[in-house]
Amino acid sequence: MVQLGMVDKLGQLMIIGVRGKTLSQDECEFIIKNNIGGVILFARNVESPQQVHALCSQIQSLRHKTRDKLPLFIGVDQEGGRVARMKAPFTEWPPLSYVGKLDSTSVAFKFAFAMGTELRSVGVNLDFAPCVDVFTNPKNTVIGDRSLSVDPEQVAKLASALVRGYIKSGIIPCAKHFPGHGNTLIDSHEDLPVEDSDLEHLRNVEMVPFKKVFRARLDMVMTAHIKFPKVDDKFPATLSEKFVKDILRGELRYRNLIITDDLDMKALAKNFPVADIPVMALQAGVDLLLYCNNFDHPAIAMDALTKAAKDHKLPAKQIDESYNRVVALKKEMLANPDPEPFDKAAQWIGHADHKRLSVAIREGSVPADLLTS
Repeated sequence: MVQLGMVDKLGQLMIIGVRGKTLSQDECEFIIKNNIGGVILFARNVESPQQVHALCSQIQSLRHKTRDKLPLFIGVDQEGGRVARMKAPFTEWPPLSYVGKLDSTSVAFKFAFAMGTELRSVGVNLDFAPCVDVFTNPKNTVIGDRSLSVDPEQVAKLASALVRGYIKSGIIPCAKHFPGHGNTLIDSHEDLPVEDSDLEHLRNVEMVPFKKVFRARLDMVMTAHIKFPKVDDKFPATLSEKFVKDILRGELRYRNLIITDDLDMKALAKNFPVADIPVMALQAGVDLLLYCNNFDHPAIAMDALTKAAKDHKLPAKQIDESYNRVVALKKEMLANPDPEPFDKAAQWIGHADHKRLSVAIREGSVPADLLTS
């Protein structure tokens, strides 16, 4: 294996958004030069299954030119309901609250497996789902029907089945938003939510589903940009050593990848300098940095991280540990990262059984044959 410098390893700790429906020359060069770990797709990047297939093929082809030749994460927010980047002719799924009402692990598994099968066929390999937030505040419109239930144990049970379904389909699931976004009224896209919950409450309610999905072999978890002053009076969870190192790594013994929510959200951007945010997140103990919509910020982050590493503000040992986690997951889950040939992929997109399942979940009754086929 090629000997990597620190900059190459830092690049693998970043997933970035891109502007359009194909990669520009500048984007290709940035990903190759900086050994970027992955790309996240949004509605702006999606026109048709054929186009997404071609874009994912283009993204994965860049690995042959990077320093370590690792496949790239290609992620998307595909939860169902209002959070779904892939529209028809992909199957359009109901929000998770409908899965929660049925309270069936078989339905949850099949929901994730069918959704994952369609994503994987066009080259997506990472879904920023499921949302495992407990819907504790009925006025919370940020989460709302994205949550499975008001009951932590029910969320835990069904979320574990969702995780297993995604993994079975070949998709890496990412549970979100740790330690829990179900009580907030403020949207972290717009400002920093501040919550009154203490650690005991979080352990007994919000963290219950996370503990369960960790046992379901979850490979990635996303942090929330929420401040809990009774746990950490200085930093939101994403930038908090208390939440990341002490609770996630220590108390909960989570050993896999930890990714931030979008670092450009105003919850952070209004309160911390752009160049400090990625350094603070890695110092807190996260492994992966997510940049979605500001296309200038990944370059600023790379410069800031490189300087922090050279100045020993980011320990080389910690960078190595995060990089090694990324490598291990990519080798395990992305052994064949290219999309299937499109004629084969097309057989799964909007499959008749998937559409029937989606309609059945919305109607509140799923026939047995859909769960066994």
